[in-house]
Amino acid sequence: MLTVRSATPSDIPAIFGLICALAEYEKLSHLVAGSAEALGDHLFGDRPCVEAIVAQWEQNTVGFALFFSNYSTFLTKPGIYLEDLFVLQEYRRRGIAKAMLIYIAQLARDRGAGRLEWSVLDWNNPAIDFYKSIGASIMEEWRICRVTEDAISRLAKR
Repeated sequence: MLTVRSATPSDIPAIFGLICALAEYEKLSHLVAGSAEALGDHLFGDRPCVEAIVAQWEQNTVGFALFFSNYSTFLTKPGIYLEDLFVLQEYRRRGIAKAMLIYIAQLARDRGAGRLEWSVLDWNNPAIDFYKSIGASIMEEWRICRVTEDAISRLAKR
């Protein structure tokens, strides 16, 4: 019933729909400014900068994970940063998220990665509990720093 696989160009509309569902779940729909076309370019264009997998339950695409390479200077090894992992509400508690994390962990292992890491919202206790149950460390002492488009432009002009 469950298939987890690398995304193909034909998955782009479904992945973008799931991105919108994730934004709604996180109460951040107002921040979705991208498009399926831009996502397709970033996944499969001339200079891909991100990868994705999809989870299908029977014939329905019910989850996705989007990730990219990073690097650990202390380990001097590549890593994988998991930007988003999402499963539709009605398909949760079926092992889908775990299957996707296992798939990505296998990619990380096969690529010689020193780390697989991601962020989680501090209010998302079900996700935090799940991540702890699979052996993830929640690094409370670290904070995310972010500079977005307008601030990037201002910083670049200094």
